[in-house]
Amino acid sequence: MPSLNTRYYDGRSPKAWPVTAELQGQMLVIEGEGQQHRVPLAQVRWPERQRYGARLCYLPGGGLLCHEDGPEWDAWAQASGRKEPLVVKWMQSWRAAVLAGLACLAFVAATWVWGIPWASKAVVAVVPASVERHLGDSALNSIESAMLKPSSLPAGEQEAIRQRFAKAVAAAYPAGQAPAYELHFRSADKAGLGPNAFALPGGHMVLTDELALLLKDQPDAITGVLAHELGHVRHRHGLRMVVQTSLLASLISVVVGDVSSLLATVPAVLTEQAYSREAERESDQESVDILRKAGISPSVMVVFFERIEAWRKKKMGDDELNLPIALSSHPSDEERVNFFKNAK
Repeated sequence: MPSLNTRYYDGRSPKAWPVTAELQGQMLVIEGEGQQHRVPLAQVRWPERQRYGARLCYLPGGGLLCHEDGPEWDAWAQASGRKEPLVVKWMQSWRAAVLAGLACLAFVAATWVWGIPWASKAVVAVVPASVERHLGDSALNSIESAMLKPSSLPAGEQEAIRQRFAKAVAAAYPAGQAPAYELHFRSADKAGLGPNAFALPGGHMVLTDELALLLKDQPDAITGVLAHELGHVRHRHGLRMVVQTSLLASLISVVVGDVSSLLATVPAVLTEQAYSREAERESDQESVDILRKAGISPSVMVVFFERIEAWRKKKMGDDELNLPIALSSHPSDEERVNFFKNAK
């Protein structure tokens, strides 16, 4: 095997010792004035081939071989039978680097489209209900302080809405199997949120006074709206959205049982992100199922969409604080309207 004249540092003094290095089987043999070392190759940290710079070969015990002429070291190593790792060869090829970059982008895209949704469902499945409720409490407090104020809807009207919806839920689910929810009435006049409804993690459902007044003559439509929000509750869409947006923090929180880092992100996520199209379809289907089993035609929801669209056009140009997860912020597109219109 060829030998290489190089410099050796023992790790105890700054003195450089002139030595020769040679590979003999599975050993690196270093010889020079006052130096005689046989080091197993498995214990040697070999330098990677680079375009510029010296080669530093780290040895056990703090020793070091330093060779200023990088190409000469590389030629010696190759002639001695040293094979480069595949990753080093890729690093030396711009084509391979571009291909690796594209592969990374494809991996990130696939993770975002398929991996994160799948992982979020797995995480949501193991999050205790008490943790989800805690997250929902935090989100509700934050949204209330920024956008809502106490309801001015008469207690009798609130109770009538509660009872009508509870009756529909009881008809739709076997005894004891309905999702747990808590219905809150709030005024959205503070932020101009208008006629709206939304659901939060842990079963919180909010109906604004403005929506109750807009549909006062259509109580079945209000039931349909609340059934839609109950769909978000049952499928845990709010929690799933938080997890998808803050997946790493969520995973850590679930594993170590510390939800403080996740709590900090919940209000921002739920006030800035909208439900996915898949989540909206699931909740629309939930609304249809509940209405059907309660003996109500799902087409009553068409009235909701028509009135919300009319209200939105009337308010166009006004300054409003939008809440993407709220039902009125969802597009009342033709597909959704037809879905309820054609549901029998």
